[in-house]
Amino acid sequence: MLRKPILILFSFCLVQSAQAWGFWAHQRINRLAIFSLPPAMFTFYKVNIEYITEHAVDPDKRRYVVAGEAPKHFIDLDHFCAYPCDGFPRKWLEAKSVYSQDTLNTYGIVPWAIEWTMNKLTEAFIAKDNALILKHSADLGHYIADSHVPLHTTENYNGQMTNQYGIHGFWESRLPELFNEEYSFWVGGANYIKDRNEFIWTNILHAHNQLEDVLSLEKQLDKTYPKDQKYAFEARGESLIKTYSRGYALAYHELLEGMVEKQMQLSVKHIADLWFTCWVSAGLPNLSELDSNNIRESAGQENDSKALKIKSRSHAETGLDVLLDQP
Repeated sequence: MLRKPILILFSFCLVQSAQAWGFWAHQRINRLAIFSLPPAMFTFYKVNIEYITEHAVDPDKRRYVVAGEAPKHFIDLDHFCAYPCDGFPRKWLEAKSVYSQDTLNTYGIVPWAIEWTMNKLTEAFIAKDNALILKHSADLGHYIADSHVPLHTTENYNGQMTNQYGIHGFWESRLPELFNEEYSFWVGGANYIKDRNEFIWTNILHAHNQLEDVLSLEKQLDKTYPKDQKYAFEARGESLIKTYSRGYALAYHELLEGMVEKQMQLSVKHIADLWFTCWVSAGLPNLSELDSNNIRESAGQENDSKALKIKSRSHAETGLDVLLDQP
């Protein structure tokens, strides 16, 4: 009779997810971006809103099993440079000529992953391939959202270098899940981006510039908040999970002064901007001609025989061997 309580006790664990934004937030961000599109795009995307929402998390699902996926979610800028990183090359070929491709893959390639995915989406628009339009739209939204997370721009991505292990999931999953109902997500209509490379880097550097506050404010709060009230147990399905308490989360959220909300808003707006930019670059194809009922679930399950074996890590864990293919 004592065995069941013991098993329940050992099911306790501390949630310290390092998945980008968390599944809920990624899906919410992609979904909301649709409402900033112009009418000529909105109808097609609205009809397929459940696909865009559900598949917003595909890149996170792939990162441990698909060759080359993991480095596409982050870039450890502090490994290469100090903010504002004026001397760091922005173009892929320039960066690859200064640093080895293996080095870039190891420390993240999210800015270039965004550009490469934009190229794929533009090609899909030109081909009027509805399945690939949706697949690359969902993927592009994910990478753009990742690039707006300060902890995706640093080697100290989960606070492991500052004794703040778990802050990654705390900032990008716990806080938006608790407080999103207070957020405003009307961000205006999509704009065409003339210089996509500059746009992408401006947004990444903006996120990186907030990193010090992300870490220092939590460190400050930890010193003053009652230790026995920092964590709490919550039910998740049939398990009890140890996580940051609502009180501690609220105190941190208030110290951040709207940072999480603002970064989510920017993610929504910039996803819409770059979807729109791809469509314009493709020559404004008529999306009403596409058959939205013929979506191939397997679209874009791409294999590249030119894969290069490298040593890399996901942004959740270290020491992961991956195969990375580059255009």
